[in-house]
Amino acid sequence: MEEEFEVCEKMSDQPRRSMEEEFEVCEKMSDQPRRSMEEEFEEFNIPAVDESGKELTKNARKKLLAKAKKEARKASNAQQQQQQAAASEKEDTCKDKYGERNIDSSTRPGRTYTKISDLNKDLVGKEVLVRARVHTTRNKGRLAFLVLRQRYSTVQCVCQQSATGASKQMFKFLCNVPPESIIDLTGEVRAVSEDISSCTQHDLELGVKEVFVVSRSESKLPIQLEDAERPRALIKEQKATIKALEAEIEAAKAELEAAEGDEAKAAAQAKLDDLAVKKGAAQKFVVLSRNERLNNRVVDLRTITNQAIFSIQSGVCALFREYLMERDFVEIHTPKLLGVKSEGGANVFSLQYFGRDAYLAQSPQLYKQMSISSDLNRVFEIAPVFRAENANTYRHMTEFIGLDMEMAFNEHYHEVLDTIEQLFVHIFKGLATRFRTQLDVIKRQYPFEDLVPTLPDGTVLRLQWPDIVKLLRENGLDTLTEDGHAMGDFEDVNTTQEKELGKIVKAKYGVDFYVVDKFPLSIRPFYTMPDPVDPRYSNSYDIFIRGQEVLSGAQRIHDPELLLKRCADNSHGPVDPATIKDYVDAFRFGAWPHAGGGIGMERVVMLFLDLHNIRDTCMFPRTPNRLAP
Repeated sequence: MEEEFEVCEKMSDQPRRSMEEEFEVCEKMSDQPRRSMEEEFEEFNIPAVDESGKELTKNARKKLLAKAKKEARKASNAQQQQQQAAASEKEDTCKDKYGERNIDSSTRPGRTYTKISDLNKDLVGKEVLVRARVHTTRNKGRLAFLVLRQRYSTVQCVCQQSATGASKQMFKFLCNVPPESIIDLTGEVRAVSEDISSCTQHDLELGVKEVFVVSRSESKLPIQLEDAERPRALIKEQKATIKALEAEIEAAKAELEAAEGDEAKAAAQAKLDDLAVKKGAAQKFVVLSRNERLNNRVVDLRTITNQAIFSIQSGVCALFREYLMERDFVEIHTPKLLGVKSEGGANVFSLQYFGRDAYLAQSPQLYKQMSISSDLNRVFEIAPVFRAENANTYRHMTEFIGLDMEMAFNEHYHEVLDTIEQLFVHIFKGLATRFRTQLDVIKRQYPFEDLVPTLPDGTVLRLQWPDIVKLLRENGLDTLTEDGHAMGDFEDVNTTQEKELGKIVKAKYGVDFYVVDKFPLSIRPFYTMPDPVDPRYSNSYDIFIRGQEVLSGAQRIHDPELLLKRCADNSHGPVDPATIKDYVDAFRFGAWPHAGGGIGMERVVMLFLDLHNIRDTCMFPRTPNRLAP
């Protein structure tokens, strides 16, 4: 009520008037004929008595009248807005070209969708329908630019608000679609005069004709994809700059503490303030931690780099399967719930199985060998492997995918090693030729040098254990042991020595991929066949990529009596024959000589792409500190 009086007062130069005078002024300003107070009371149904029957004073009725007029104006305004909206709807020439599209499978219209990666200059001038995520949106005046994303393919779309283009309503609708929403967009394929460097479709764009939201994303994302796909070099540069400034800040603090006199203290404080400003300016963008990314993995996996990484991972498995099946291998599926520890060691997950102990498989090793004794002769498996190792390193996980193979041979276990070497070469060449687009995408965020798998003559470098011990000693790396002692001839190398050896091999032979054969028997599992010439060594081998082991394999003992003897002599601790009775018995009824190996799939991808952490090559990593998501 008081607001009404104030409005009327502002419209007059007269001093403040009585309430009666205010009503009279407002009355004069109206085009309607003057009505008496009683007529207004009657028009707005202002009662003369309250609910109890008591007569209302004139002032009380006037207050009710003012309230009724305010509500009447509010209702009139709402009606006008509805009329305007209806008129606007009537004027919207694009009302059927945008909106929400609910996919509930009630109909099947038979629309034809085009992949972003399939857009080409032959389609210029034609309309295509694309379903994709909104990667980014920006508008400038009456122009809006969208980047649509399908996995690692992106294209720019342009919408113009005009009489012949998008209506005002359609333009507003499109500009308000949140990033990461999924839309159906119909657009005309157009060639562009300047390359669009931010998109994989750099010489084409889509002129927007229709847009329908299939699934609307929440506007606030837990992490920004721009932060998740920022190039490694930029992050490294910002971290180095901030680290240097932090060192300067610490030095400036020391200067301030040591300063004597007001002038010196003021100068030191000014310097400290200046450095603080520089540090703030150096923080140009958000640097996501690995935990932040893994905690929001569903969004993180959407980056074009991750889409490419997991295409490479899929390619490794496909090429592994392809090569072996072309050579008469049979794909098998072995149990992962075991009644005994498959490797006989302590790094095993235990669980209760209907009142008795059970274990998660550390490898399919024993079952692969039993398959050979079952006359399958050549087998492989792609399956999870579980290791209860409390190792929080960049290359260990408690669950990973094992690419395992085993095969019978005729004369020498090198027949198997030859197959494994060529299997890896097939994988490497297949990735380099069939996945070039994905590799280029990954290199934009994580630059790396292409892997060199073979020597100039096309063969794989094969070293023996004494060779690597000699190389380590020649380069002064034999003392890189935990306590600094010089390693012996039959002592296992550690991770640091492995990586340094990779650098030596690269410098000397020019390759990133090599084999080490004839490992000391004392550092291999109990089922490994001893070397017939020198039993201190074994018929076993490891394969390395960029100085890190990705496969461990060997000829297996197929003689049950020798196997039992090795169980007792096992350097990792005696193995109770009773716990592996079924395994030993599998060799009592005639067993083929055989060998094989187990590959860590995620580690192969990590090292092929020269990434720095195995968690980057696992969709949902499992480590001692992570069981979710």
